[in-house]
Amino acid sequence: QVQLVESGGGLVQAGDSLRLSCAASGLTFSWYAMGWFRQAPGKERDFLAAITRSGSTNYADSVKGRFTVSRDNAKNTLYLQMHSLKPEDTAVYYCAAQHTTGPISTPDYWGQGTQVTVSS
Repeated sequence: QVQLVESGGGLVQAGDSLRLSCAASGLTFSWYAMGWFRQAPGKERDFLAAITRSGSTNYADSVKGRFTVSRDNAKNTLYLQMHSLKPEDTAVYYCAAQHTTGPISTPDYWGQGTQVTVSS
């Protein structure tokens, strides 16, 4: 079965950097558009960043210039490099996959999430 497993979350201080990984299995990774989302306590899940099968990327305005999404198809892994973290970045971060040639829009699969906590 398809599994998306996030890792790399943790407790950091404001201004720090962190890199999240999402290891995919049970699917042909290169056929899928991938994305990162997050959900803060009491809030809806928000889109953060996406990368298409061909490597095109797009970002939410809230993270543009601070976060970078990338993928390694040989390792079936999605990454999210985060810099200049702020307390408002505190959330559970999820990766997602959609079998599409375009950018991710309605994911077919979700990971279980990894907690990122940014202290001030």
